Amino acid sequence: MPWNAVWRRPVPDPGTTKHWTFHACGLSDVADGDEWMSAWERQRISPMRYPKRRLESRLGRWTAKQTIGTALGLPVAEWATADPAALARISIENQPSGAPTALVDGHVAGVEISMTDRADWAVCVTTAPGARSHPIGCDLELVEPRSDRFVADWFTEVEQTAVGNDRTLRPNLIWSAKESALKVIRTGLRRDTRSVEIALSAETGDGWSAFVADIAPLGDGGDARAAHGWWRQFGAFVLTCATTHEIPPPAPLHDPSPLTSAAPSHRWLNDN
Repeated sequence: MPWNAVWRRPVPDPGTTKHWTFHACGLSDVADGDEWMSAWERQRISPMRYPKRRLESRLGRWTAKQTIGTALGLPVAEWATADPAALARISIENQPSGAPTALVDGHVAGVEISMTDRADWAVCVTTAPGARSHPIGCDLELVEPRSDRFVADWFTEVEQTAVGNDRTLRPNLIWSAKESALKVIRTGLRRDTRSVEIALSAETGDGWSAFVADIAPLGDGGDARAAHGWWRQFGAFVLTCATTHEIPPPAPLHDPSPLTSAAPSHRWLNDN
């Protein structure tokens, strides 16, 4: 696979005046009950047998509704406290590929979204209304130890060299960047992770650093592709966001982002 070892930094797309936003919520932020979910969402979640899946699905949709609703100018913060049932106007549904789609009052919201969760925290990234439409992807990972076998099994030789002896930040960062890039092309982990190669960039000085994902063509003879992304560490977490165009890093819905002080947990273990 062709790979440019020179560190690269995305530059703003001059044709784009608005970009993307991200927001994080913890499991404790999610309202009790199901009235805030649409009928589609309740039908999707109710058959889930495992507490972990139910909790993650609820958390992800709650976070997405806060993010998308705010981006669209809806009073979702007030709904969350005074009228949670109003949040059912926003429905987070899935395309055949599994990628999420946001509907408001039964109509496609007109923004691109990506969702991710880890350790009782979720992040949703959304494009701004009226922005040029680009596929996006995001992934949240814990900065936790990874084994030599993990690095050998899932990373290319170039990535293994970039990881070096680090078994905490870099393995999780590169893994997360791969997941974000695979969401951009709507395949997820159905594709071999070694068909995506991550090139990291130096920090920009504002906490975000860039990466480029070189995506090999499939056997159908299609062209190789690239995804451009940003990554940032938030305490025990690392967040990556990717898209098909070179644009500035995503802005937090609220500054500072709740992710800044997020503490990982695993409440589902207590619900089994």
